[in-house]
Amino acid sequence: MADKKQNNKRRNNNNMDDDFNPKFRKIRKKVCVLCSDKNFDLDYKNGDQLKKFINDKGKILPRRATGACAKHQRAITLAVKRARHIAILPYTQD
Repeated sequence: MADKKQNNKRRNNNNMDDDFNPKFRKIRKKVCVLCSDKNFDLDYKNGDQLKKFINDKGKILPRRATGACAKHQRAITLAVKRARHIAILPYTQD
């Protein structure tokens, strides 16, 4: 019986609070870059600016990764697609 209690104490991390669970930690909500900075103008002709919104394979990052609101995520998608069409951004990265 005493061995079971010692095993339970070893399993629990005493450095953490009792109600702390790393699976359900609060993640801070990202703020839309385009909403917060009024001087930030999204332009499909500026490839360096659009590279922040695509990953290393050339895919458009989702809202949860960019932190953009729905309105601006649609604008980002449209700008990236236009930039791909006129060959400013590649469709895929090799």
